[in-house]
Amino acid sequence: MDVELVGHALSTLPEDDDHPYRTGPWQPQTSEWRADDLTVTGEIPADLDGVYLRNTENPVHPAIAGKYHPFDGDGMIHVVGFRDGKAFYRNRFVRTDGFLAEQETKEPLWAGLAEPPARSLREGWGARGGLKDSSSTDVVVHAGVALSSFYQCGDLYRLNPLTLDTLGKSAWGGKFPSQWGVSAHPKSDEHTGELLFFNYGKAAPYLHYGVVDAQNHLVHYIDVPLPGPRLPHDMAYTENYAILNDCPLFWEPELLEQGVHAARFHPELPLRIGVVPRRGTSEQVRWFEADPTYVLHWVNAYEEGDEIVLDGFFQDDPEPQDRGDGSYYQRMFRFLALDRMQSHLHRWRLNLVTGQVREERLRDTVTEFGMINGRHAGRRNRYAYAATGVEGWFLFDGVVKHDLQTGHDERYAFGEGVFGSETAMAPRVGSKGEDDGYLITIVTDMNRNLSECLVFDAQRVADGPIARVALPERVSSGTHATWASGSSIPGWSTADTVSAALRMGPA
Repeated sequence: MDVELVGHALSTLPEDDDHPYRTGPWQPQTSEWRADDLTVTGEIPADLDGVYLRNTENPVHPAIAGKYHPFDGDGMIHVVGFRDGKAFYRNRFVRTDGFLAEQETKEPLWAGLAEPPARSLREGWGARGGLKDSSSTDVVVHAGVALSSFYQCGDLYRLNPLTLDTLGKSAWGGKFPSQWGVSAHPKSDEHTGELLFFNYGKAAPYLHYGVVDAQNHLVHYIDVPLPGPRLPHDMAYTENYAILNDCPLFWEPELLEQGVHAARFHPELPLRIGVVPRRGTSEQVRWFEADPTYVLHWVNAYEEGDEIVLDGFFQDDPEPQDRGDGSYYQRMFRFLALDRMQSHLHRWRLNLVTGQVREERLRDTVTEFGMINGRHAGRRNRYAYAATGVEGWFLFDGVVKHDLQTGHDERYAFGEGVFGSETAMAPRVGSKGEDDGYLITIVTDMNRNLSECLVFDAQRVADGPIARVALPERVSSGTHATWASGSSIPGWSTADTVSAALRMGPA
């Protein structure tokens, strides 16, 4: 392994830190690395070609009022690239305005999610207001550039997907909706080259939807009026429609008037699913009512006759109550644990002719953070790859391959003390089938005090990884990830070597 330390962030976290979401598997990194020709146990397939990108909440300062939330950390992107049977690694902080400002002042300037917005020392961002736009939630690749995003809306930061150098913010020909920002989970459609997105806030109409074309221009943007402020986190799409949502878990209106942002579940209200043509108008948004729940993440959607088939994770308990057991932090952050939310793979069928909704539970087991072969996004898919969670904590301890056609599941557990991230599906070069490829994830191994990138044969997940790629440092546990094929990155396919491809990446 050829390793070089290329950067280091200033941190004011206490040396004797005892916050469980800043220690152990969540211990943040301050170092940035360049590592080439990574050490591999097993063999990297020659037809695995592209990059696995993962975003991470990675704090360098304590909370401004002492109530640090796991989502408060600064964005750090990790990339593991594969080409010609070899691998490289880079990690970089996203150079957001907030990160740079706090590096300069050497102290936290914005209140965290669990703190009153009024505690912020500077004007903030986001649907709530007062927060730092840490760009630490999601990452996608559009028009050959990686985009990091913030779960409560903010700028989209552009990064070179190979070197992770920050390239500035998305402008979209001067039409970026800066007042509202963009939520995490914009969707990059491999078939059209479009980026579909939404944003939300506390002012009417409360929700917008938009489309960016393959040339990176904003070509469509509409109001999607809602009854009041909501907290959508994800969206879906089909070949012809975009799918939005109005979930009955949102800031309590009476408390919001007092400046208190407390989310409450309202089981007396239905889940509303909004369907609009991808270039449709506000008047064309149709709402379908379903059983009340909160959907954190959708898996996929596709059209089947008169129906839209929509898969996602139904929460049996979107607002878990404090049972008085577990540690203080387990009780405080109980709504982050998959077993407390009781998230199950679920299907909704929306009839575009009758307006009726049919729904069914697809699995009784608890999983979340589902991913699919990106070539099947918006089209019929058979497989979904999801995470299993550690009881009582926001940690992933395994991966499950859901066969939505047969009902069969294939599982792999990382092992005691080993925690993974969202598992992306990488179609092999020349692949012929939906699961003809590889699964990629980064794991944090507390037993051996290291991190690896694991590569699985997607057709034999239970057999375990076919390659373990050593990383130069144990990385903090993270969540959202994506895969981008080498063919989608400018300069990658025409470069003779990995080093040449790194030099020729997007500017």
